[in-house]
Amino acid sequence: MPQRAQTATPVSVFTQRFSATPRGARLARRLARYHLDEWGVPYGSELSEAAAQIVAELAANAVTHGRVAGRDFELRLTCEPREGGVVRVEVSDCRTESRPPLNPQLPAPDEESGRGLLLVAALASEWGVAEREVGKTVWARLALSE
Repeated sequence: MPQRAQTATPVSVFTQRFSATPRGARLARRLARYHLDEWGVPYGSELSEAAAQIVAELAANAVTHGRVAGRDFELRLTCEPREGGVVRVEVSDCRTESRPPLNPQLPAPDEESGRGLLLVAALASEWGVAEREVGKTVWARLALSE
């Protein structure tokens, strides 16, 4: 009896470096939404909005806290549709000594910043920080279906 050919579900990946500026962070968010839509995560859907918000927060942190003069930050977006599916967002910067807290605390009500990682933690199924040879990668995972 002939064996059936197994069809592999493709993993979609987008990786790009951006200038460590507010403009670079905005472009990262826009391109993340564009690629997710191309991969079947509709623009404006709950998942697309959550992923875009995570990209925005992590990119803003890379620009604000991870910036090294003359160096870019990198966005890597992966969509793996098999086994329930997951979207993984990774933002890497070159600053090693500036690591985000893994248990971010709610800032005082009058503070103007400090809520980005709380948003990431609320939107992602899990998130963390990975070491790199130079710098760090902050990553988050979102389930394609709940």
